[in-house]
Formats: sequence, C-alpha cells, structure tokens
Amino acid sequence: MRLAKVSVSNYRSVIDETSFEVEDGKTILVGANEAGKTAILQAIQHLNRPPEVEKLNPLRDFPRSRYHLIRTKVVNPDQTLVVKGWFKLEDGDQDELPSGFENATYWIERYASDRVAHGVEGGPPRPTVRGLSNDITRLLAHVRRAGFDEETAAKHEAAAAALEKLYSSWSPNFYLTEEQGNSLLQHLNAVLPLVDESVKAEEERHDRLVDACSGPKRHNQALSALRDLCPVFVLFNNYFRVRPRIQLDHLAARIEQKSLDDDYYDYGNQCLLKLLGFTARELSNLASAERPNVNDAGAVAKYQEKLDERHYQLNAASVRLTDEIRHIWAPDESRGEAAKVRIVSDGQYLKLVVEDSIGVEVELDQRSEGFQWLVSFFVVFFAEAADKHDNAVLLLDEPGMSLHGLKQREFRNTLSRLAENNQTIYTTHSPFLVGPDELDLVRVVEMKDRNQGTKVSVTVAASDSPALLPLQEALGYDMAQSLFAQQRNLVVEGLTDYWYVDAMSALLSDAGEKALDAKCALVPAGNAGKVVYFATILHAHKLKVAALLDSDAAGDQAAKQETLIHTLGQKAIMRTKDFYSGLVTSVEIEDLLRESLIDVAKSELGWDVQAAAAAAPARCIVDVFDKNVANFSKYKLAKAFLRWVRQNDATSLRTHEREAFVALFAHANKVLK
Repeated sequence: MRLAKVSVSNYRSVIDETSFEVEDGKTILVGANEAGKTAILQAIQHLNRPPEVEKLNPLRDFPRSRYHLIRTKVVNPDQTLVVKGWFKLEDGDQDELPSGFENATYWIERYASDRVAHGVEGGPPRPTVRGLSNDITRLLAHVRRAGFDEETAAKHEAAAAALEKLYSSWSPNFYLTEEQGNSLLQHLNAVLPLVDESVKAEEERHDRLVDACSGPKRHNQALSALRDLCPVFVLFNNYFRVRPRIQLDHLAARIEQKSLDDDYYDYGNQCLLKLLGFTARELSNLASAERPNVNDAGAVAKYQEKLDERHYQLNAASVRLTDEIRHIWAPDESRGEAAKVRIVSDGQYLKLVVEDSIGVEVELDQRSEGFQWLVSFFVVFFAEAADKHDNAVLLLDEPGMSLHGLKQREFRNTLSRLAENNQTIYTTHSPFLVGPDELDLVRVVEMKDRNQGTKVSVTVAASDSPALLPLQEALGYDMAQSLFAQQRNLVVEGLTDYWYVDAMSALLSDAGEKALDAKCALVPAGNAGKVVYFATILHAHKLKVAALLDSDAAGDQAAKQETLIHTLGQKAIMRTKDFYSGLVTSVEIEDLLRESLIDVAKSELGWDVQAAAAAAPARCIVDVFDKNVANFSKYKLAKAFLRWVRQNDATSLRTHEREAFVALFAHANKVLK
C-alpha cells in the first residue's frame, strides 16, 4: 500500500488545510527555515505512528495563536481534523480484501484530540438504513397481501410485524451496522417462505435485502485488512547520534532502572546494540566474566563460543556500515580520509573507531561532524529496519545537513535507493539534495503570512522566493557544472523544454530508437531571448552548439538575430516546426506531443480538452489548455508528462510523435557531430 495524497491542517504552524500528492518513490519538501517543513512531517507521522510516538495533544500541537478557540469551546478537538491520508493499493494487496474492493482507496484521519477514523472509497456501496426503506416497505406489503385464510393471514402478519418493528427501531440517518445486518437477515429468513415464488420481482427484492445484510460485514473485513496493510510512518531527524565510547555496565544499569536520558545519544546507543544483536547487560557480563578453568573443556568451549559470536557480530556490523558509508563518502586516500568503520569491544567499553587510508585509528568523535552524522544515520536506520521498515513510509527531516555539498549529492543516491523499497518523504533546503531531474518530485513549503500559516505548493511556481532558493541553486549549480563540461551542447528555451527533450531522449533510447547523443548536454536558457547569450558564451569557449527554438513569435525573433545566425549558422538553429506535421503554424515543443499530452492531462490531472483541441486543430495546444483549464500551468503539465513517462514506454506515444523527436535528435546529432 502506498500513500497517494495527504492533507494537513490545525497543526502547529499549519493553520488552514493544505494538501499535496505523494510520489510512489521519494517526495522532496523544500522551503526556507521556519516555513513549517518539520511540522508537515510530524503531522504526517500521526497517520499511523509507531507506538512510542507521543499522542496528539491540543495544548502542544494545536496552532498556538488559535488555542483560545479550544479554551472557549468554539473549536471541538474531537471534530477538528489534523491530518488525512489517502492510500492506493499495490499488487498483492487485493488478495487480502473481500471481493469488490480491488480498486478501493483507503483513507485515515487523525483529529486534534487524537481520535482516529478510517474508511474506504471506491468499493461496493455501503448500505444505509434509509436506503433499505423502499425495499422493506414493498416486501412488507407483499407479505401482508390479502387473500389468505384467517390462520395464514395471522402468520404473515406476525412475520411482517416483527420485521417492521425491528426496522422502525433504527435511525434512518446511519449506515447499517454488522449487528443490524445479522438481525435483519434472521427476519428475512423468517419471511422467505411467505414470499410468493411466482412473483420474480419480490424474490429479487428479498435477495437484494439479504445481500445488503452482508454488506457491513464485508466492509468491516475490508477495513480490517486495509488497516493491517497500512504502512507505519517512521520519522528520523538529525538529532540521533551514536556515542563513540559506550560504558556498557553504566548503560545497562540505566536501562534496567528505566532512567535513560531523553537525549539523542541514548537512542543512538540502543540502536547500535540492537544492530549488534546484544543487550548492554549481555556485553557487560561477557566483559566482566571470569575466564573458566582451563581444565573444564565444556566451560572453555562455551566461553570461547560466546566471544566468537561477539567478534563475528561486531565484524559483520562494521563491514555493513563501512560498505554503505563508502558508497557516499568515497574516501580520498591521498588525503588520508576515513576509509573504514570498526566496532570494537574493550572491556566494559564498546567503541566506534574510524580507520583512515594509512591505518590510523581514532574515535568517531574525532572525525568531522558530517561523518559522525552519516555513521549515526546508518546505525539507527539498520537497527530499526528489522521491525519497522518492512512496511513503512520514511520521513527524513533535513538529512545530511552536516555533509559537504558533494557528499550530499552522493547521499541523494542513497535516498533514491531507500525509496525503492519504502516511500520516502524528506525535507531539505540544500540544493544538493534535489537533482536536476527531480523537480517533479518537489513540493514547495512556504509561509507568506503567519496568520495564514504553512502552505504546500504542488508546483515550483511558488510565490515565496526563499522557498524556491534550493531549486534555483540546484539548477544553477548543475547548469554551471555542465555549461562548459560537454563539448556538444543543445540550448533549449526553458525548463519545460528541457524536461520534454530529456524525457523523450530517454524514452526513445530505451526503445532502441534514435535519441540525443549521450555526450550532448542540454542547456535551458530561461526563455527564447536568452538563447542567444548562452549560445554565444558556449561558442566563445570553442564548444559545439545548436539551439532549439519554438516556432512562435518569441522564437522567430530570436532566430532572426544576426548574432545567433553568425555564431551558429542556419543549420544549427533548429525550429520545432521543422519536425512537426500538422496544422499548427506557431509550433511549440508541446505540439510535437499534442495527442499524448491531451491524454496525459486527462489521466494525470483531470484536464479534459480533447473536444476543444479537436475543434481547433490549427491552434497551439498550450493555448487550448490555457483557454479551457483554469489556472493552467505549463510546469504542471510537463511534470505530469514526466510521471507518465516513468510508467510507459515509447510504444505508448503516437507514431508521428516518435518520428518527430527521432528526426529532431538525428538533426541535432548531425549538427553537433
């Protein structure tokens, strides 16, 4: 089961309802400090939190500026929604459900009082008391029909009266309960012999009522199964640390006395012990145990086996941590960077030591803050993985803050690997944790006004500039790195052009068709007017350059600039109309995917412009969307296409769409050869 959408309100900095869709893999929340990113994660965890997480408390969790509404009983915490999540089923989940619920959507609500409710959408209709009224009224009339002798009439009347008394005692405004369904079924069975079997309509009516009786039970069975399938939400933050030297007897005593410090070290230390498979007392006793008499072969063997078990466990954990960390850290041996993590036992002390490339060992706390965080993260993650992460959504609050930017870029790959098995939502204001191909995974968290509270924007067109800074920095960094890194460069107008070209190149490449040369860099200029500047700068560095311009007014103006013509030459100035076959004259890149985008917009976004597009075949498809869709966004359409591409292949495109991009890429490769 996967979280598909979440809505948060009435929680700390989140005042009014704000909702956003969640990706199947990882979802990235970006925003400035104090925007409310952490509050969003904390609220989401309450959908299905681990047992040790504190319950919602209105005094602590309700927006402080509005707490007087609870005190004055204007707001009822038991009726005040905090978080709601919608979940979609995965392959295999349907096997656990009663028939009819295969395409159901499960939802959970948590209220300010910590009351939880759940339900299902899309399954068989849930019978209501009022909904049975017509069938029961007509069935009663049929059972009481005239024409019987006095004894038979009395028998019919008794059965009808009992059924009528039962039904009339129920409130008509509620769903039928499982208990009511069972009672109703007994009475229906009693009147079945009194139904004239020659009257087909009455027999069908009776069958409908019998089927309705089992509806509540099926519904409850479905809810129970869905509740069991619902993932646990596990929240990690930056405050967990593993102490480089753990005094085992002291920690064991505090665990037994339940006097653990409420700090990040105790949690991290317990996770380390859990990873090793020992308790603090077991390791402490082993360290303080006297060596057995050498003449007692059995005792010596048992003692040695225990020591070997400890050694093997320490070694296995050390190897696992080292392997994971080296994926990210990639130590520079010439600088003597940390190369290996070892967990060693020294009497009553358990130590984490780091060995560098020349073999020098130092305690963990003598390495960098970033390296300490990385080791602690994997210790906590692996220790909890056994019982929490098998079916969990991971919520990571500002992961990798202490890591260098380049290390964060590597850690981004780790986050992607985690998300393959567990949906992952993480917050960040680091540009290095947002990949240039991950902008469709981003949700922008912003707070424009304290009175309005935290809002989550599902597009990158948020109005809060600080919130967008990580995206701008990420894009700027990758552009700066790639701008002069590739000998061949294709300059496109904007970010959405970049997404379409890059996605289509990957799609065609996977299908074995002509794609953009892998050695060619895509460079988004920002708009048609800036293409000339990018092309000129790249050409000045003796790099090969081609430009792709829309065939609209802005593209025409840029294509006619003498500087661009002189710099690139006519062949290297590519126009979208050169690869388009259709009636549109002002061709934009979206028109090369006209039919597919119409389908994607309908299936992914609920925008149905098929009739409008068919009525105006010579009109640019972006104009069709803009005219017929309220608050249309080119970014939102392009992001929907990227999501669609992940689930489809080139055969899902129209033939002429594939041919258009094959021709475009062939021309670009030829010009840049």
